[in-house]
Amino acid sequence: MSDPALTDPSVVQPLALASARAEFDAIDDAVHDLLMRRSALSAQLSAQGMKAGGASFRPGREAMILRRLLARHGGPMPRATVVRLWREVISSSLRLQSAFSVATTAGCEPLARGHFGLDTPLRTHATPSRVLAALSAGEASVAILPSPADGEPPEAAWWISLDAPRLQVVAALPFLMQPGQLLPSAMVVAAFAADATPRDRGLLRLERAPNTSRDALVGALTAAGLSPLRLILSADGLRALAEVEGLIAPEDPRLAGLAALRPWPVGGYAEPEPDTPAAQAEPA
Repeated sequence: MSDPALTDPSVVQPLALASARAEFDAIDDAVHDLLMRRSALSAQLSAQGMKAGGASFRPGREAMILRRLLARHGGPMPRATVVRLWREVISSSLRLQSAFSVATTAGCEPLARGHFGLDTPLRTHATPSRVLAALSAGEASVAILPSPADGEPPEAAWWISLDAPRLQVVAALPFLMQPGQLLPSAMVVAAFAADATPRDRGLLRLERAPNTSRDALVGALTAAGLSPLRLILSADGLRALAEVEGLIAPEDPRLAGLAALRPWPVGGYAEPEPDTPAAQAEPA
């Protein structure tokens, strides 16, 4: 049986439908014009060498773009759709400005594609150490690795041997958290430091004596003015990774109070955005 919405003139209203389609076409043309204008500006920056001597990938700047757009967003289009659209737009500009590529593990490939776009060259490696080796050798612009976790096996705990400050964490994925997600799924590592935003997390690697309790580490960090938001312990119990508020520079004076733990900043990232706007979030 035919759908009356498609055959009954009183339902379809052909003139109204034609008018709506014409408006859709006009909007599509306007959006396309702006995208071409944006791409031309990116190509112009590259041609003029305006980013010479600096990284084209600026994760802090990208985070602030997305935060601004999410803050002004309204209507029925999901926030996740906005982020996906702009991640492709931003990644396209990045590829115009530099020969950008990604190294990652198989498990992180969907996150890498979602953040850096479907057309960005990407190569997967069997282990985190191989991913970091590709980055160190200049075979990739960034490395994407699983987020650190408590007690993970040595071969997975890539942060223990991260050659900071030469290599540092600069971003966390996904930028827009999934419903119910509290922690990032992956970290982005690059051969430059993260650029600061108004809301960042810093990562600090610590060495501890055997049998030092988690509470003792938390106490030492708190006393130094670096209260940990999260504390990850290595499987051998000899190292810890503290996540604190704000990026931590190697010359930060607060590190002096942690000298016994041999603190070493290993980068940081712009805080990801929740899947629900703050104004609509359910009360705690």
